Amino acid sequence: MLLGTLFALAAGLMWGLVFVGPLILDDYPAVMLAFGRYLAFGLIALPLGWLDRANLRELTRADWWEALKLSLVGNVLYYLFLASALQRAGGPLPTMIIGTLPVVIAIVANRRNAARDGRLPWRHMAPSLGLISLGLLCVNQSELQSLLADPHADPVRYAWGAVLAVGAVVCWTWYPIRNADWLRHHTQRSPRSWATAQGLMTLPLASLGFALTWGYFSATDAPWAMPLGPRPLLYVGMMLAIGLLASWVGTLCWNEASQRLPTRLAGQLIVFETLSALAYTYVWRQAWPDTLTLAGVGLLVAGVSWGVPQHRAP
Repeated sequence: MLLGTLFALAAGLMWGLVFVGPLILDDYPAVMLAFGRYLAFGLIALPLGWLDRANLRELTRADWWEALKLSLVGNVLYYLFLASALQRAGGPLPTMIIGTLPVVIAIVANRRNAARDGRLPWRHMAPSLGLISLGLLCVNQSELQSLLADPHADPVRYAWGAVLAVGAVVCWTWYPIRNADWLRHHTQRSPRSWATAQGLMTLPLASLGFALTWGYFSATDAPWAMPLGPRPLLYVGMMLAIGLLASWVGTLCWNEASQRLPTRLAGQLIVFETLSALAYTYVWRQAWPDTLTLAGVGLLVAGVSWGVPQHRAP
């Protein structure tokens, strides 16, 4: 359990980076960020797949089909929603909506995976989930107050950002539960190989999406310098960094955690991503969170600290 928790922490630190990319490249449309990131992920997976080819040969056609579905929903669609939300509503609000994942996944997994992982009584989960929910409420309230106080804010654009972030939550509630199903049913398989397999299946999806985006911009005479946009060196560097760290290393660490922990506990530990994303966002802003945001962060940490020991009992 300790090793699985540490792997989940490492995954959260890596995934938090994806919340900063759209803020740094704020002049790039979400499709360029999503397909660029996963194109980089797929290209990075090619040499890794060659090195790990012995393990990859053991995967069946059904395994590759599952990797394709996971890549489509958990990678491409999720990041399209997330990047669009970040560019419309800024960093903290989408981060906090995504932050509901620990609560949503824990509830869904506790009901869905009771036969495999055991069902934890709701009275044992309630304090932890309640603290996490209260923490999310504190930070959301702070962000809404900031929006109301900004005379230049666009409430409609902000609301669309929130809706898109909810779409990202739906995608990433489905992904970790299905991914954990495969890993827990294939304990003899390498989590590293499964991360690489998902990268390989992401490559054709990202290549197709990037090509369609290029064709659309060309057909509509969009003022956009394809294929790499107005800041090509920064764009390529960010996509490679996020593709390696957030996509491959993050997926590897998450697979390791998912194979060791009950899915409901792994879901709660996604809060590490929320905390990392908040920290990176405020560093990028060169600002310090207000008191209410800090209180929310404290409640999130308390919720996880309370919840982890509850899962030790069979």
